[in-house]
Amino acid sequence: MPSATDELIQRLYESPPDGFVAARTAAIEQARQAGDKATAKRLAALKKPTVAAWVVNLLALRRPELIEELVELSSALRDAQRGLDGSALRELTAQRRQVVSALVAAAGKLARDEDRSAKLPLGEVEATLTAALAEPEIAAQVRTGRLIRAATYAGFGEVPRPRLRLVTDEAADEIDDEGDGEGGEVVEFPQQSARERAAEEKRHRELEQRRRELRRELTNAQSAEKRADTQLEKAEAAERDAGHVVEDLDAELAELERRRTEAQAEVARRKQARRLAEREAAAARRQVGDVQAALEDLESDLSD
Repeated sequence: MPSATDELIQRLYESPPDGFVAARTAAIEQARQAGDKATAKRLAALKKPTVAAWVVNLLALRRPELIEELVELSSALRDAQRGLDGSALRELTAQRRQVVSALVAAAGKLARDEDRSAKLPLGEVEATLTAALAEPEIAAQVRTGRLIRAATYAGFGEVPRPRLRLVTDEAADEIDDEGDGEGGEVVEFPQQSARERAAEEKRHRELEQRRRELRRELTNAQSAEKRADTQLEKAEAAERDAGHVVEDLDAELAELERRRTEAQAEVARRKQARRLAEREAAAARRQVGDVQAALEDLESDLSD
């Protein structure tokens, strides 16, 4: 049974790539807050898939039975090639085109259902599925549903055929009469001419040279990717730190706003008390004036 982390990773690779980084960052942060460093490290190692890889991942995760059909067809093709079964090869090659086309259509539908606005590179999807037919390792990667980029396969031409003798039953007696000692008609497939072999060897050398160049480019691209991933991780960490600063400032602002509200309430209370004191002082002054006037009247009467 898949773990909760495996299910989370599957959801990441099923979702459109434009939201991958944000979803991964949120998942890493949640794992860190929970104290699960192992899961956080595992999630941090995940790579964002290209759109083509995402489409293939959707197919592998949502319709795994179709990928199994592709693997079975791949095995049948290899058996026919090893057995030099021309009839089976022709039939399986035609079937391969039909199966790959059907899988590309199914993958495209899954992707459009998930994100109707996405531009789907179905040519790259087809190239990846074709490569999975030819290479068991690529097929195994496709099965995981965690591809990060499309795959391609470049063969180096067919292996030169040996001199074959195809014996048929219809002419067995005729051959025996000629004293061959073998039954049936002999149909010989000539070997390649020297010119054809030279051309084939030249093409092979060119392809080998191209492969070495591509491997160098791949090494350089992988190094650049590693540097970019390191920069991305630093940028994500800096973004999280900045976010924490904003959260702290928001908390401080909230506390200051609370204190400001309390201070405003205290000012209002003090203002009300001042006004009450002013009224009491005015009343006291009036009373003093009244008493002074009464006293003066009394003193005037006494003097008379």
